[in-house]
Amino acid sequence: MQTTTFELEAARWNAAPTFQEWLPTAQKNHELWEAVYRHAAVPDEFVARAVQVGGPWHLLVLSEDWCGDAVNSVPVIQRLVERVPGLDLRIVGRDANPDLMDAHLTGKSRSIPVVMMFGADFRELGWWGPRPAELQRWVLGPGREMTSDERYKEVRRWYARDHGRTILDEVVSMLERGAEAFDP
Repeated sequence: MQTTTFELEAARWNAAPTFQEWLPTAQKNHELWEAVYRHAAVPDEFVARAVQVGGPWHLLVLSEDWCGDAVNSVPVIQRLVERVPGLDLRIVGRDANPDLMDAHLTGKSRSIPVVMMFGADFRELGWWGPRPAELQRWVLGPGREMTSDERYKEVRRWYARDHGRTILDEVVSMLERGAEAFDP
């Protein structure tokens, strides 16, 4: 998790679609988005940890429908939100929100997805992305030696083996740290 001091306008949050509103608009990889969402499951241990955090917390996701990491992450996070009272998730496009993206760069890269945690006052408390830390290390290390097609296949295998557990652990950890840092 990284931190910034970004403050979001409530109107911007309210204008952003929920996952359920956004999903039908996904033109690229639509079937994959739906399949990952349909099969995503959140183990009780992550629900219990997230419930302990309390709320309300707003999760704003920077994404695009073509992004392979987003299609493997965002549906899993949405399933967590569905099981935890006090969590709400909205999605905005990376390319339509350059100010948000520029405040959440991975190095110099505009990598997505980015999941930002906001308190009830819409002050940012942390962010996660663009992929699980273990996978990011692999992509930036040994994965660089592969063609993009080979790398994408390995990334998809990693996500399939992991079943969203690492994403859930890292996002719930972000929630825990953000809630500890929250000072209304």
